[in-house]
Amino acid sequence: MLKGIIKYVKPHKKLFILDLICAVFVGLADEFMPMVVRQMINQYVPDQNWQMMVRMCIVLVVIYVIKLILNLVINYWGHIFGVLLQADMRRDLFDHIETLPVSFFDTHKTGSIMSRITNDLQEISEMAHHGSENLFTCTVMLIASAILLADINGELTLIIYCTLPLAVLFVIVIRKKQLDAFEKTRVKIGEINADVETSIAGVRVTKAYAGTQREMDKFNAVNEDYKQARGKAYQYLALFNSGMVFFTDLMYVVVIIIGGNFFFQGKINAGDFVAYLLYISMFITPIKKLVDTYEQIAEGSTGYKRFMDLMAVPGEQDDPDARDVGRLDGDIAFNDVSFHYGEKEDGEDHEQVIDHLNMHIQKGHTVALVGPSGGGKSTICNLIPRFYEVDSGSIQIDGMDIRKMTRQSLRRNIGIVAQDVFLFNGTIRENIAYGNPDASEEQVIEAAKKARIHDYILTLPEGYETSVGERGLRLSGGQRQRISIARVFLKNPQILILDEATSALDNATEMQIQESLEELAKGRTVLVVAHRLSTIRNADEIIVLTADGIQERGTSEQLLNAKGMYWQLYEYQFQKD
Repeated sequence: MLKGIIKYVKPHKKLFILDLICAVFVGLADEFMPMVVRQMINQYVPDQNWQMMVRMCIVLVVIYVIKLILNLVINYWGHIFGVLLQADMRRDLFDHIETLPVSFFDTHKTGSIMSRITNDLQEISEMAHHGSENLFTCTVMLIASAILLADINGELTLIIYCTLPLAVLFVIVIRKKQLDAFEKTRVKIGEINADVETSIAGVRVTKAYAGTQREMDKFNAVNEDYKQARGKAYQYLALFNSGMVFFTDLMYVVVIIIGGNFFFQGKINAGDFVAYLLYISMFITPIKKLVDTYEQIAEGSTGYKRFMDLMAVPGEQDDPDARDVGRLDGDIAFNDVSFHYGEKEDGEDHEQVIDHLNMHIQKGHTVALVGPSGGGKSTICNLIPRFYEVDSGSIQIDGMDIRKMTRQSLRRNIGIVAQDVFLFNGTIRENIAYGNPDASEEQVIEAAKKARIHDYILTLPEGYETSVGERGLRLSGGQRQRISIARVFLKNPQILILDEATSALDNATEMQIQESLEELAKGRTVLVVAHRLSTIRNADEIIVLTADGIQERGTSEQLLNAKGMYWQLYEYQFQKD
């Protein structure tokens, strides 16, 4: 853990060293007061040297003014160091999350990931700042106090140190249980964040189905689990803190009894005895601070473990010989491709979604996939841009295995319009230009015109600078869909994937958007997934997919004449309409 954190400390080592130096001098400043008291009792008071007493007090005031300045530096620049450290770790974590495969997000809750980016990194930052500062300062203070105590009376100091192994043994026994307890609280707070994120995102469904009480019950259950886990953590923390306070108090008792006995025997004078008691306070203060620091270290350690667990998840990696392919023509071939989604919770494999599929989409052609759910239509759309990796076989574009292409260059050639449109919380212009952020205003407007959304945007008070709201909820479904189409127009990819792009729209809106999609499809290789067969009549080829693979293929007219599965689907929809 220390090795990992040092990596993030190095870029800000000047601030870190400044913080430590100031903290050390603050700790050493406190060591002067017992020395002054000892000198006063042993020398200035018996000699009635008032002048020297005043001078020493002035020296103390100067030292404490310097201490004030140093504390200001610690409390400001030390926290700035913590903020910079946390920002660097958050940047690296976010960069890594962006590289993770889609399959990772299929099995991990958004709220749990958010907890690692926010709560965990905050605890790591506090540990790196205050933890290192306190550990270093307390170590210096303990050494300095021990030397001064030994200088006053070595025999008494040796006796005091005999009590320390008990405290060390106590720490070793309780440490593991406390760290485990804090780890559980981290997991539970992640679950709370995940539930809250899901509930907020689905608040319309909750209200529509009068599910407020169910959501409250779910939240209360996970919140209760968190309370139990946190309570267990604080149980060990209370035991640890109380035990350490007991050991420090016991040390006072030992000094008073044994030191008092030494005083009666003449082994220590009054000034040395008072100074010794004061130095014991200086000795115990860093111990108490270390006790307080231990909670930060415990929480920071669990936070760092969770941080490293996420950083250890393998991200998407291009093959060593992968290259940038520039602009592709769009000739797509599936060669004996098989695929299944991960593993079940019991370790057994999921059933095969695609089994030895062979399919060819000629460049510039439109191919439609139809058939019942579970046939692998959307999976095929996800395999082309390598959102998932095939189990066996290969997918080739322009005769080249897509695994030999860099993901960035591959995806640069692909535009996707899906049923579930995602718009970022920003302006309309920013969302249209997402695939081409350097596009000019004229290019953005041209893309909007092609998507039949320009005229509507001009009716808005802020035009293209209008905020779409979270996930685009300020716009209708059809408006969001057209903005996503404009986004693809501006990206200008050679390969276009339309995955149920109009299935969630009403008939009137679908007809309007269908015109935009036909405009978008011109000159491109297009793969269409559709349940509404009326939208794919003009496709160059229609492929009927089931769980058993390809059942039929041909033009709409050919498949209707064959009176097979496509004809049955067509007849059903026609009669239904």
